[in-house]
Amino acid sequence: MTGDAAVRRWGLTIPLDGIPLPDQRRLIEELPDLGYTDVWSSESNVADAFTPLALASVWAPTLRLGTAIVPVYTRGPGTLAMSAATLAAAAPGRFVLGVGTSSDVIVEKWNGIPFEEPFKRARDTLRFLRSALAGEKVSREFDTFTVDGFRAGLVAEPTPPVLLAALRPGMLRMAGKEADGAIVNWLSADDVRTVAPYVHAGGEGKEIVARIFVLPGFDADTARAIGRRMIAAYMNVPVYRAFHEFLGRSDAFEGMWRLWAEGDRKAALEAIPDRVVDELIVHGDPDACREHLERYMEAGVTTPAIALVAPGDPSPMIRALAPR
Repeated sequence: MTGDAAVRRWGLTIPLDGIPLPDQRRLIEELPDLGYTDVWSSESNVADAFTPLALASVWAPTLRLGTAIVPVYTRGPGTLAMSAATLAAAAPGRFVLGVGTSSDVIVEKWNGIPFEEPFKRARDTLRFLRSALAGEKVSREFDTFTVDGFRAGLVAEPTPPVLLAALRPGMLRMAGKEADGAIVNWLSADDVRTVAPYVHAGGEGKEIVARIFVLPGFDADTARAIGRRMIAAYMNVPVYRAFHEFLGRSDAFEGMWRLWAEGDRKAALEAIPDRVVDELIVHGDPDACREHLERYMEAGVTTPAIALVAPGDPSPMIRALAPR
């Protein structure tokens, strides 16, 4: 498993909403004392994946740092390797590189890069990174790109582990075979038992990081209303629709998918069953949220990466969700 197998991990997604980036220092400094072990960044249209982690590496020098995820398209292979090696060298033994294909919206519509052959691009990037991060000279024609004579001038010791964002069996198997584990999201605690065996088929000690959306301290009606909007936004994206068809939620989402396609957004939201929202969004009082998060770990998640989606100052919620 990535990192010390004896460590019971409890992660948080950064940067935090509602607080200017420089002002997050005091709260991030507090995280280890609260029992948090990890911070995990993301990259879409807010912060880049590396800068918040670089700040956290100085503010809280014991935290493990992870990207969840960096798209494999939006940086060239060499630039991606250099970014990872730099942070790994700045925080030796504390950095995990999480990569993934991201989406056609981020890659193609926002960055003007063709979103083609995502499975092969992820595989090729993993294979390139294995060599590049180890300091090897890489001259190779991959299926989706060619690298001619790249050798990293900075090689971190130890070499950072690499995880792959994965949803369905093909990518999950690749995460276990070609990477050090998988990063997953938008699944229930019970769903972990469905996806984990595909990852572990690739070998012993594979890590499974799950970004889990949490709404602590809200009444059920409010939490479900927020959750429905989030679910509709994601589950109408083809890759997430296919994921939940694989998980067996076709019947639960059939009404929402049909109404959304017809343009009736309000009715589509109302068609999402309460039980599905309760499975995919962790909500309730902090103790109930913590117990729900524990169920993910019991099912096979090695590192929960809590993503707070509630409005307002996140500080009280972060303290309330600290592991007991």
